[in-house]
Amino acid sequence: MKYTLFFKEALPEEYYLLGGKGASLASMSAADLPVPVGFCITTHAYSDFLHGSALAEAIYEKVNGIDCTNVAELDKVSEEVRGLLLVSPLPSEVEHSIKASYHQLCTLAGATNDLPVAVRSSATAEDLPDASFAGQQDTYLWVVGEEEVIEHVRRCWASLYTSRAINYRRNQQIKEDEVLMSVVIQKMVNARTAGVAMTLNPTNGDRSKIVIDASWGLGEAVVSGEVTPDNFLVDKVMMEILASNIQNKHIEHVPDKINRRVLTREIVDERATQPSLSEEEVKIVCRMAKIIEKHYRCPQDIEWAIDADLPAGQNFTLLQSRPETVWSQKKAAAASSVKTGMEGILNTLMNPLASKK
Repeated sequence: MKYTLFFKEALPEEYYLLGGKGASLASMSAADLPVPVGFCITTHAYSDFLHGSALAEAIYEKVNGIDCTNVAELDKVSEEVRGLLLVSPLPSEVEHSIKASYHQLCTLAGATNDLPVAVRSSATAEDLPDASFAGQQDTYLWVVGEEEVIEHVRRCWASLYTSRAINYRRNQQIKEDEVLMSVVIQKMVNARTAGVAMTLNPTNGDRSKIVIDASWGLGEAVVSGEVTPDNFLVDKVMMEILASNIQNKHIEHVPDKINRRVLTREIVDERATQPSLSEEEVKIVCRMAKIIEKHYRCPQDIEWAIDADLPAGQNFTLLQSRPETVWSQKKAAAASSVKTGMEGILNTLMNPLASKK
């Protein structure tokens, strides 16, 4: 029973243990793409945590009995379930495996036993083409030390039972016992600039374009909508910047290394209105986006960062890639409609009598 798997060590047949985010990071690492080193706490660990006691039965009974149209009841049960997960002890084998892998990660990164890491939820049902769980579970940044890692793993597991997540699964008719949680533990990136890139134009689905959103500091400001990011529209074939919209980026999320946390800092100088990416960096992001799209063979929604601690030319890092869902779903629906229509025409042609009824 494997409770942890490093990205580079995970075999393709084990990716199902890593959730959507973890599987993507393992796949990109195996392809030697620039993913910060890390490991996943597998769904085996979460499953043993739930089923090693009476937790699973208690949680499923509570959640399955919720009337999700009653917001007060939904919030109350959600809080109760998350409380149970936050105070229940981990199986000793699971806790030992997590701590041992964290220390190994510290060694790989050339640190002592206090490497700052990102602790990121990775549910088994997230990033599906027909159901996007993006942003529903928690991510924690600049977590330092084995005890803090354990604490934030619990929080990730508990975030599977927020009111929003419970309600979403109910609406998607996903059974509670069908969803498990892996957790990604990954070396923190000291991002000078970060953002997202889509390998199509999200406004019209044009696959000949790449669209980049970027802002100063960690990518949370972009993903959460706290800033209006710089926006770049790029021709995917010619690698030409067709349009750029540079915004006033008034805040950034940056590490506070002394207090071991991430803080939000106001940008009060001219940097706020300067481009967060140079023209060459825009092209670097685009080149990598094309490689990732080719790797996955479908349009991608990519999170990336420029690491301030690495030299130019070696400082691009990949944090996540997931299938684009909006236009992919529209394309699938259109294809299904055409297929149904063609089948109707063929049936009529093959059975003339049916058309006269």
